[in-house]
Amino acid sequence: MSSIKQFQVTFDCAEPERLARFWCEVLGYVIPPPPAGFATWDDFDRSQAPEDQGSSFACSDPSGVGPRLYFQRVPEGKVAKNRLHLDVRVGTGLTGEERLAALEAECARLIPLGAVRVQLLYDGTDSCIVMQDIEANEFCLD
Repeated sequence: MSSIKQFQVTFDCAEPERLARFWCEVLGYVIPPPPAGFATWDDFDRSQAPEDQGSSFACSDPSGVGPRLYFQRVPEGKVAKNRLHLDVRVGTGLTGEERLAALEAECARLIPLGAVRVQLLYDGTDSCIVMQDIEANEFCLD
């Protein structure tokens, strides 16, 4: 049996492009070029049936290492805690106050983008900050 080499993470959401652009800012991801024959994503979107316009968007790691993120519009809103969430690894290799300072600095950077700080989890050595993105999906600064 062969192993999986690539995967993408898919978000159900209300506003795919807006959420994709938020995550580009958080992760340093980029919006891929539009399909062949289209100068912009807006041009591509206008070529779609009205009910499909704005229904999905994607972003990717410019280094090709991280997974592609795909955002698809769904009619229902979020009703419960995520069963899966992203951990944004900003404190890797750090401990104690040094780790906490790195997490707090990243939290301060993300709040103006629309992220919401939910809770600091800190036991004196290990820490993470629970956050929400612009559609209230939980993620952690780890």
